[in-house]
Amino acid sequence: MIASIPKNAREEIRVSVDDFQGHRLCNVRVWYRDGDDFRPGKQGIALRLDLLPQLVTALKDAAKEGGEA
Repeated sequence: MIASIPKNAREEIRVSVDDFQGHRLCNVRVWYRDGDDFRPGKQGIALRLDLLPQLVTALKDAAKEGGEA
């Protein structure tokens, strides 16, 4: 796991790099609390590592639109 970002009291966003069917992917997924454990939810995205620079640029642009630099 690369990072875990609290979303609210019951959920967190986890960023990881995983192998899936022979491909390395960046996985950004919402995990939810189930008792004392966290489980992966359906919400999220998995994308090829070569697409990360475009995603980072888009997220920076979104942050600027939201008033954060």
